[in-house]
Amino acid sequence: MAVKKHYFTSESVTEGHPDKLCDQISDGVLDACLKNDIYSRVACETYVTMGLLIVGGEITTRGFIDVHEISRKIIEEIGYDHPKYGFDFHTCAILNAIHAQSPDISQGVDTGGAGDQGIMFGYACKETEELMPLALMLAQKLAMRLTRVRKEKILKYLGPDGKTQVTVEYDNGKPVRVDSVVLASQHTDDILDKSGKCITEKSRQEIIRQVAGPILKGWVDKHTKYFVNQTGKFVVGGPQSDTGMTGRKIIVDTYGGAVAHGGGAFSGKDPTKVDRSAAYMCRYIAKNIVSAGLAEKCLIQLAYVIGRADPLSVMIKTEGTSVISEEALVKLVRQNFELAPKGIIESLNLRRPIYKKTASYGHFGRPEPEFSWEKTDKAVVLKKAAAKL
Repeated sequence: MAVKKHYFTSESVTEGHPDKLCDQISDGVLDACLKNDIYSRVACETYVTMGLLIVGGEITTRGFIDVHEISRKIIEEIGYDHPKYGFDFHTCAILNAIHAQSPDISQGVDTGGAGDQGIMFGYACKETEELMPLALMLAQKLAMRLTRVRKEKILKYLGPDGKTQVTVEYDNGKPVRVDSVVLASQHTDDILDKSGKCITEKSRQEIIRQVAGPILKGWVDKHTKYFVNQTGKFVVGGPQSDTGMTGRKIIVDTYGGAVAHGGGAFSGKDPTKVDRSAAYMCRYIAKNIVSAGLAEKCLIQLAYVIGRADPLSVMIKTEGTSVISEEALVKLVRQNFELAPKGIIESLNLRRPIYKKTASYGHFGRPEPEFSWEKTDKAVVLKKAAAKL
């Protein structure tokens, strides 16, 4: 018997979180390479700590990229533009440790094969208009809102580093309300109370009203719990308080823990890396299946081996919500979608400098035109094909 009521939680982070700062720099380097040479091979990793940024990895490109200039510009755009935030684009040290891609990997990719072995997942569901899990979408939008009220100086005391978390209550598998909300944001010390250990209640209510209010709307009720900077204060943030690394927020990047994850990060990788491109294709397929009305939930797994173009396996799970068999869905997918790395790149138009935008607030459920894997242009084709089975 199915559990009638359960709770599910997802988190997000702002673009000023140390890990997300690193993701954006890695993808900023990738974009710069693709602007000069669309066939660039890039695997860029970034590490940040107090006063120091290290950019490394393997890059093969025909153009010149200025890692220092790219990094400082992104750090400034994020908002680390003053010593009061503990990290400053003017003064931080930057080390460049980039070298060329291994020829052993290159020879497999040159023939159109996958750049590595691995498993990739994609998912779509009818919980939101974006066909994404509700808890994650709310957490992502709250993180975006934190950044907006900071940059627009609606709440002038907020700093770049921040995190959000949302717990959704489900009844018979359907989301019914938001049970709790976590908002954590770096801030200046002028909103501390007399003890110097906590922000004032006025500031706490102001953050709830300005950040949560416009996003959560009808999902909250009088029983919803709010946790704002729960330790009391968050003056020391960003790289001053935590080291950051590329690829450490893979659940935030994808589906908020609602489904399995293959393990590979996205940021800093060019589209020959199936960790990224095949995960995008999985989302594209799953979203089109749900959009076509063939299932209410759809989880897809693709598996690859280095040097081989065709996937080793294609798996689809719909939790009993599909109108045709899962085996039939797999057949439709193989007939209507490009699954080899070269075909994925071409069908989703991935050799473009579009990746920095993906590096914060999630790679999926976004309406921006750069996110080609969010299109539902195959839905009608799938629906007609399914009707003929």
